[in-house]
Amino acid sequence: MTTPKVLVVGQPFTRHTGGGITLSNLFAGWDPDKLAVACVDNLFEGNIDTSVTDNYYRLGEKEHKWAFPLSLIKKKYPSGPVTFEERQGGQKSTESTKRSLRVRLIMDYFFPFLQFIGVFHLLSRIVMSDELKHWLDEYDPDVIYAQAPTREMVLFCIAIHDYLKKPMIYHVMDDWPSTIGSDGLFKNYWKKVVERDLKTLLGRTDVFMSISDFMSEEYKRRYGRDSVAFHNPIEIDFWKKYQRTDYALAECPNILYAGRTGLGIDSSLVTVAQAVAKVNKELGTAVRFTLQTGTKPDWIDQYDCVYHNSFVPYEELPRVFSGADFLLLPYDFSDQALKFIKYSMPTKAPEFMVSGTPIIIFGPDQTALVNYARAYNWAEVVTRNSVEVLADRIKHLVQNESMRRRIALKAVEVAESRHDAREITRAFSGIICSLEGQQALVG
Repeated sequence: MTTPKVLVVGQPFTRHTGGGITLSNLFAGWDPDKLAVACVDNLFEGNIDTSVTDNYYRLGEKEHKWAFPLSLIKKKYPSGPVTFEERQGGQKSTESTKRSLRVRLIMDYFFPFLQFIGVFHLLSRIVMSDELKHWLDEYDPDVIYAQAPTREMVLFCIAIHDYLKKPMIYHVMDDWPSTIGSDGLFKNYWKKVVERDLKTLLGRTDVFMSISDFMSEEYKRRYGRDSVAFHNPIEIDFWKKYQRTDYALAECPNILYAGRTGLGIDSSLVTVAQAVAKVNKELGTAVRFTLQTGTKPDWIDQYDCVYHNSFVPYEELPRVFSGADFLLLPYDFSDQALKFIKYSMPTKAPEFMVSGTPIIIFGPDQTALVNYARAYNWAEVVTRNSVEVLADRIKHLVQNESMRRRIALKAVEVAESRHDAREITRAFSGIICSLEGQQALVG
């Protein structure tokens, strides 16, 4: 079976974002010369995993167009093929990962304001430049694989498909369409527009992929399209190198959260801190809550039991995860957060599962994560947004070694049977190979 040439649209291969990690693992072992990536300018502000491929086209100022007045303040990036600079750890980058004050103000305040008044979706678009067309013609892909989490990217994927006329896969990572009409002026109007555009894209999609079975069920109901779920696959041998087998607790037991902070996470992290403080007060223990995040949240200093560690290299994560006493998968309980994460699966869930460390899930009910954990009993699940309830469950885990062992061993069993990269990547590549030579859908 020959390997088709694949054009990846909308997401670079990385080791620091959920979508990038999932993409890197799904395409692991693919011929680097038969992969190429086209993505927007700001996605290059970080380390790119060029071990998968280094054939990239930046959708810069010739393709990514901003209306006035944003055209005056948005940073202009050059368009075209990208040349990478070497960085430590085998990663390569073209930009600094540190956000400037200008970027923070635009992303955290100005853009949300534009979204609220209902004009954000009118202010930018991605077009097919002559340079991009030349690059596409030279590469001449057999299959298009797209991740499109915004309206402008959906429209761009339609344009790419119509230009290349090649079979296309559309892979959804989060239920971003549900957040479009959640607030702001003209929310109902934009909800209808996005739904129309998304249906147009699905009409051109040969294979529709989701991130979870729960999402597949919902999107079948919502859009009338069947989809196949592909979540983050893991190399079992890599992640079980330091697999925990001893379930006696350390003198200062450690609950580890490793991931991002901000919207959809912070509120639950504060609740966990309060619950850990309560456990320590009532049991006389010294349980630690450690956040391994990019930046240190301001609220940490209010709690003696909360500690902060910076991110560690990807290669060290198996040791870190297995070295903790508990691993935490949290979600916020707000309506906005639930809409975004309801059908998603955390990229690190399988990595946590195979570590052998007991997992605590703290988040709203009726999510793909909670449904999956309950169906296979691989985590301690807390779905009430209550310091008292959470503290009680943590106390129970601290005092019950057999319970810690049971859920940890079950998680390992499920990870090895359902998340093995060898099986998942074989199925994933089989779907792509089956599309080679097919006539593209017209829509």
